[in-house]
Amino acid sequence: MPTYDYYCTECAHELEAFHAMSAAPLKDCPACGKPALKRKIGTGAGLIFKGSGFYQTDYRSDSYQKSAKAEKNGGGEGKKSESSSESKGESKPKTESAPKPQAAAPAAKT
Repeated sequence: MPTYDYYCTECAHELEAFHAMSAAPLKDCPACGKPALKRKIGTGAGLIFKGSGFYQTDYRSDSYQKSAKAEKNGGGEGKKSESSSESKGESKPKTESAPKPQAAAPAAKT
């Protein structure tokens, strides 16, 4: 059920009301008692993902989670990846290739 914002055109009182989308809009102001409430047009609420179950990694197997935890804690058993060696300032020598010669364009006829 959504939350709606209302304001009173008579006394400028503002309030939020929590009711079903199919329910009729409120009309009577709780502050002044006059039937002058108008519902504001809002942008709506953004989605809030709290807790587990919203990410693909939340459903990984136990063996994957254990190996990921061991790897994170430095238990990589001596394996080095290319990305880790590059981040430490070590770089592999790059081979430079010679530029390819361009083909000669045919001469234009005059």
